[in-house]
Amino acid sequence: MANRYGDKVVIVTGGSKGIGRGIVKVFVEAGKRLEEELNDAGPGLCHFLSCDMSKEEDIKSLIDVTIERFGQIDCLVNNAGWHPPHKPTDDTSADEFRDLLNLNLISYFLASKFALPYLRKTQGNIINVSSLVASIGQKHAAPYVATKGAIISMTKAMAVDESRYNVRVNCFSPGRMGTEEESGLVALFLAADATFCTGTELLLSGGAELNYSFKSQIP
Repeated sequence: MANRYGDKVVIVTGGSKGIGRGIVKVFVEAGKRLEEELNDAGPGLCHFLSCDMSKEEDIKSLIDVTIERFGQIDCLVNNAGWHPPHKPTDDTSADEFRDLLNLNLISYFLASKFALPYLRKTQGNIINVSSLVASIGQKHAAPYVATKGAIISMTKAMAVDESRYNVRVNCFSPGRMGTEEESGLVALFLAADATFCTGTELLLSGGAELNYSFKSQIP
C-alpha cells in the first residue's frame, strides 16, 4: 500500500464498482479485471473475494480468509449496499424493508463484529459509508433513508464502545458523487490522517445540502 498508509490491510466491501472501487483504487494507489489492473498499477496488493453481504456466513468467511491470507486487519470499510427503486411507503412491503435492512445495515454490524477482534490488536479503524439523504431525506425512499440514518447512529455508538481499545469508528456521507476517487480520498483521510477523530460523519456532497438545495427551491 502507498507510504501514506503503508503495510496496512484494508477490507472494502462492495469494492468492485462505484464508490467502493474508488476507495480500492486510492488505497492501492492509482489505479482484463479490476484486481489485475490494480495489482499491475501497484504499489499495493489487491485481492478480490466473492461475498454475499446479506449472508452472515459469507461475511465471517471474508474476515477469516483475510486473516489467513494477510495475518491482520487495519481498516474495515463498510460500503456494500443497495438503493432500491423509488416507491411510496404504501407500496413497500415489510419484507422489502427487512431485506434492505439486512444488506444496508446488518451487514455493516456483522462485518464490524467479526473484524473487531483483529482491529483491536492493530488499533485500527472502521469506516462506514452512509448517505447525505440520512440528513435531508429523499422522496419515496423511506426504507433506504432509514438504513442510512441508522448507519450514522451505529457509528457513534460503536465509537463509544471501541474507544477503550483505541479503535476509531467514523463514517462519511456522499451526496452527488463527484468522482469515485474522491470517495477514496475521503476514506484514506479517515484511515490515515484523522487519528484524533472518532464517531464523526464527514459530508462528501459538493455542498448539495446548502442554500436549501437548489433543486428544491420554488422560483
